[in-house]
Amino acid sequence: VKEAMLNSLLEREKSCQRTQWENITVVCAYSACADTDQAYYDLIVKKASAMLSSVQVNMLKFALSLRAYSATVHSFQQIASNEPPPSGCSAFFSIHGEKTCDAESLAALLKTAPGRPKPYLFKGDHKYSGSNPDAPVVILYAEFGTPDFQRLHQVITAKVSEGLATYVLRHYVAKPSGNKVYLSGYGVELAIKSQEYKAKDDTQVQENDPVDEVQGFLFGKLKTLYPELKEQLKELRKHLVESTNEMAPLKVWEMQGGSLLQSSLLFPQSALFFLSLTKFFYSLKIENMVFVFISTVADHTLTSLPSSVFEVLRSEARVMEGLRSLHIETPYIHDILKLNVQPSDSDYAVDIRNSAISWINNLETDHRYSSWPYNVQELLRPTFPGVIRQIRKNFHNLVIILDPTQENAAELLSVAEMFYANNIPLRIGLVFVVSDEDDVDGMQDAGVALVRAYNYISDEVDSQSAFEAVIMFNRVAIGGQLSVGDVVKVLEKRFPYVEVSSVLGADSSYDNNRKEGRAYYEQTGVGPLPVVMYNGIPYQREQLDPDELETVTMQKILETTTFYQRAVYLVMLAFLHILSLICGLFLLFFFADNYFIDDYARFSSLDSKEKSTAVANSMNYMTKKDDGYIRPVTFWVVGDFDKPSGRQLLYDAIRHMKTSNNVRLGMINNPSAAPSAETSRMARAIWAAMQTQSANNAKNFITKMAKEETAVALEKGADIGDFAVGGMDVALFKEAYDTPKFDFLLSHAAYCRDVLKLKKGQKAVISNGRIIGPLEEEEVFNQDDFLLLESIILKTSGERIKSKVEQFGTEEDSDLVMKVDALLSSQPKGEARVEYGFADDRHSAVKIRPREGDVYFDVIAVVDPVTRDAQKLAPLLLVLKQLVNVNLRVFMNCQSKLSDMPLKSFYRHVLEAEVSFQADSSFSPGPMAKFLDMPQSPLFTLNLNTPESWMVESVRTRYDLDNIYLEEVENIVAAEYELEHLLLEGHCFDVSSGQPPRGLQFTLGTASEPVIVDTIVMANLVTYFSLNLVADTVNLSCAWILKMRKGRSDEIYKIYSHDGTDSPADSDDIIVVLNNFKSRIIKVKVQKKPDKFNEELLSDGTEENDAGFWKSGFTGGGKAEDQKQEKDDVINIFSVASGHLYERFLRIMMLSVLKNTKTPVKFWFLKNYLSPTFKEFIPHMAKQYGFQYELVQYKWPRWLHQQTEKQRIIWGYKILFLDVLFPLAVDKILFVDADQIVRTDLKELRDFDLEGAPYGYTPFCESRREMDGYRFWKSGYWASHLAGRKYHISALYVVDLKKFRKIAAGDRLRGQYQGLSQDPNSLSNLDQDLPNNMIHQVPIKSLPQEWLWCETWCDDTTKRSAKTIDLCNNPMTKEPKLQAAVRIVAEWSDYDQEIKRLQTRVHERVNHSAKQQDTAGT
Repeated sequence: VKEAMLNSLLEREKSCQRTQWENITVVCAYSACADTDQAYYDLIVKKASAMLSSVQVNMLKFALSLRAYSATVHSFQQIASNEPPPSGCSAFFSIHGEKTCDAESLAALLKTAPGRPKPYLFKGDHKYSGSNPDAPVVILYAEFGTPDFQRLHQVITAKVSEGLATYVLRHYVAKPSGNKVYLSGYGVELAIKSQEYKAKDDTQVQENDPVDEVQGFLFGKLKTLYPELKEQLKELRKHLVESTNEMAPLKVWEMQGGSLLQSSLLFPQSALFFLSLTKFFYSLKIENMVFVFISTVADHTLTSLPSSVFEVLRSEARVMEGLRSLHIETPYIHDILKLNVQPSDSDYAVDIRNSAISWINNLETDHRYSSWPYNVQELLRPTFPGVIRQIRKNFHNLVIILDPTQENAAELLSVAEMFYANNIPLRIGLVFVVSDEDDVDGMQDAGVALVRAYNYISDEVDSQSAFEAVIMFNRVAIGGQLSVGDVVKVLEKRFPYVEVSSVLGADSSYDNNRKEGRAYYEQTGVGPLPVVMYNGIPYQREQLDPDELETVTMQKILETTTFYQRAVYLVMLAFLHILSLICGLFLLFFFADNYFIDDYARFSSLDSKEKSTAVANSMNYMTKKDDGYIRPVTFWVVGDFDKPSGRQLLYDAIRHMKTSNNVRLGMINNPSAAPSAETSRMARAIWAAMQTQSANNAKNFITKMAKEETAVALEKGADIGDFAVGGMDVALFKEAYDTPKFDFLLSHAAYCRDVLKLKKGQKAVISNGRIIGPLEEEEVFNQDDFLLLESIILKTSGERIKSKVEQFGTEEDSDLVMKVDALLSSQPKGEARVEYGFADDRHSAVKIRPREGDVYFDVIAVVDPVTRDAQKLAPLLLVLKQLVNVNLRVFMNCQSKLSDMPLKSFYRHVLEAEVSFQADSSFSPGPMAKFLDMPQSPLFTLNLNTPESWMVESVRTRYDLDNIYLEEVENIVAAEYELEHLLLEGHCFDVSSGQPPRGLQFTLGTASEPVIVDTIVMANLVTYFSLNLVADTVNLSCAWILKMRKGRSDEIYKIYSHDGTDSPADSDDIIVVLNNFKSRIIKVKVQKKPDKFNEELLSDGTEENDAGFWKSGFTGGGKAEDQKQEKDDVINIFSVASGHLYERFLRIMMLSVLKNTKTPVKFWFLKNYLSPTFKEFIPHMAKQYGFQYELVQYKWPRWLHQQTEKQRIIWGYKILFLDVLFPLAVDKILFVDADQIVRTDLKELRDFDLEGAPYGYTPFCESRREMDGYRFWKSGYWASHLAGRKYHISALYVVDLKKFRKIAAGDRLRGQYQGLSQDPNSLSNLDQDLPNNMIHQVPIKSLPQEWLWCETWCDDTTKRSAKTIDLCNNPMTKEPKLQAAVRIVAEWSDYDQEIKRLQTRVHERVNHSAKQQDTAGT
């Protein structure tokens, strides 16, 4: 916990400037003075208060309460354990793989480090500010606050100061505590359960829970203090419990208006207004929905994941406090926040409407495409997946910019020819970049020769013939290069009567586009040749391989077609032609008038934000006119003005500035070498002029200095005064120019290096805080680019911010526009801000006004008070109120009519604004959910509502959490859950087809254990896979490695690219570091290997190599068996159970299977809902009866329609995830319901011939005639849908998983479920109705009737031949299951008693072992 506190301080500022590090070391130095947990916590908070604002301190407290950084600390701990640490070291250095805790040996290891590879650094690593990036990397693993940390930290910081090391700090505790951390940020629900069928176990629970609280009275403690009053206290407790309001059923009229009724209880005088307000929200189409707006940022996820609240609050606080630091008043802050200054989501592209591009074809006018449809509505016509629509529109444009003499030019042209020849709907354009010198002709230069020949053929024949000729020109020998002779040879062959010299020679008239091509290439600045662009967007270098180019282009056509389809559907089709702009880092400023650049010693000690502020404070600007006009666009030109490229950039900027009154221009010199009088003439002249002359004189002088002839004259020794312009104070200028101090140059150089991240001499342009660059030496950024940049800034933000600033009436308005724009633009992209107006909120909203004078968050909540979301929202808003200063309004979005009880549960959200402590100043055990004063009569079931990435299990309770009946409980019901897994989710696509690689398999592991978990790609709705990461003390957070599974997956496919991971996009190893509790979703693109294009993963002729697969870590009942044996000789049986009664039935079902089956058996249980009691007992039962078992689980995907009732969730697991729930090595699985008794050898069922069907079910019996009225499948929808087929029961079925996966039955079932489950009246028996509904798409093999006998539907005469007996519910008698089991199945009681005797023996052994351990300890 202490490590997490200190880590959170470093996390507050990702750049980790020295001020943060110094404060951390101070805290560590004083940590010895903190003798209690609370004292340590208070010390951290006090020290943080010196660095952070009050809002940020509250955010820090909230982050610690959420344990937001505990996972980060543990990830470092895990990474350290993989090193491994040197023996006997509690803190140690790792220098390129060599480890030591001896400070004396650090110097020697640094010297030898360059000979060893640098370590991989993660995104979350803490890098010490000022580290030399070219020096060896030293990683310090240490525990904050310890003497060893202090000692080694001082040693390594000294090395950093000398420029000898890059210092990275990772937390490491040599002897970590075994105590587990209690988490918050989740919800607990007690749902009222139907008692139509009694499902309670009659086994008595031993109660030993120490806490017993009713209406504030701690009866457990009172009984201890006053044992003589035990009976009276019992009566008092009973009276208090019975005096609470019991639940009475609502009348129909009360239920219909329940939502409005609840609101009117809060606002007795406003019931009519709520009705009108409901109509208002309905007109906005947001009835029955929950929204929360924080400073007008709409967030729909806040009620489910508090960490998202934390991120939104922290982001908003950063902006608001930044605006406040600029001396902007609070009312104006919220006006500014409502400005959407982020650029649109459209990618910036190069303008391809340029005459320099020679188009080979035109889909809209060329005759060869005349048979294609012209109407854009054709885009909406259904086609098979992957089919490219041929429409006579230039939707897809491929431009190739190339030097025809380069070796790889021929390969690119061959790909273009393939597209053209195969009538791919792609307009192809060429830009030839050749010599543009006038004295070079085609008889000397092969590139010029090819351009002139191309132009000649285009003029004489057509562009298609010219393109074909270009292909022939480039058909030179492998490794060869195009020559003039190659061009001449083709020309003479194709045009024998033409004099070649007249086409290629000095007097040629076919030189058009030669200079334009090179100018276009230089203007676009798209990088080294060759360049390929799709619709103006350049390809990455690695995509220019011919095979890759073909694949990527086809993928882009498919992706763009989807965009056009949407545009046509929304009647918004238009072409986007916008120019390229490279937006990178953002600068942040704050208000401070005491930071400048004229004192380099002081400047060098500032952090990034302070350095930006100092540069801004010291900046003098040039403008078109010398007036007080607010200029919304600020350009800072960065470059070495003593070099031609730097001067040219400055000159172009000045030329643009003189044409626009919206722009002001500042200059930052980035010297290529150490500043000296000889190497800084221009820079010093510019600086001196800006410091000493009037704005107009300085502008004219600097314009003169930026010209190249001036620089040449100065180089030859001309006096600087010779270039003075009229009106200049030359003496004052020369005095400033000749000063020996170079502080401003040193400060500028440091700023470029440390903040702008530029190398010496590199160029860049900064516009309102946006950094455009670095610009390469030969890259053109001219007057047109400045005009484009100005128009973009004005359009996205400048004009709107200027209009707001004009209302303030402050000085330095242009500065304020720049700083506000920089601050707002630095925000990460999110949903656009919205502002809803409400006609009147005087009587219709819960309102909490903010404290006057402080920055506040404007929070609006819209909620229906009788929904599950309202239950989640209320505690969240309470915490928000404690955390920050809020202007809170809560509007009731009621439903006008209800047909059913909207809430059937009690809910508690576990969330605290700050860490709590006990009376002895130690950390409290942790936040927990408490349900007090609960009604006694209902039957409850307990559910957890956790973040999407959490998989939890109950680990400690004696009660049946599925059937909680408080009337029978003397003390309290206590339960403890554990976070067992974190979920890694992902999306996967085949780049060749744009489709999901159905059946592709991934494995996940670590460097030491490559395969720990695995999964298969789902292909419906979204391409999806998920992996459960073990969240124990070993593997909670570490560097995980994702790979394709050995076998057909990695034989056919290779990983093409990945996004959202912690490794470079071109890395073969996909590394994922889980260092927080939030959801992690990655994207993986794969591609078939060249020799495997015609092979499919799901083919009958091949099988995966199953050896060593699915080492899940959950297997029990002995060591793992050989996989082949498991497939051939083991019967795999799957079952689910929830609640003690069904777990009792499950144990008896297992025993009945074992008594009658001779073949080895392996049971598979759904772990999600098993009780701790069952999980503790099952290993003993496995050992006693000699069977294998495995506990499996799968997180319900977030994109698949969620069920809310536990029973329906369990039904979903029975049918929806059969393809991903089990190892791919398992070919067949039998499902046997928990309440069945088996009377035969199940080997017969496993070997049953399904005749090609993926699964087999038993039809419902129809022999018990008195139940005819309950057979719903005999009439209505089911009778017509089944069309004479049987309706099957889901209590027993066999699945051929190999066939099931091959026909993608899982994808089909999930797709149908997604469509039907939106209707609450569909799939009432989910696990049964879904496969029967899909019987035409996923066929069912009907098993013989004898495989399942059920008294409800089958007559007594067929019972004798029954192979299994199922204890079906009887809708006529509603007989309890226990009673029916004893009556119907003769052997059931014997099995039950046998299990109970085993449980007794196990209990006695466990107690005996515990007593022996206690004795040994004593």
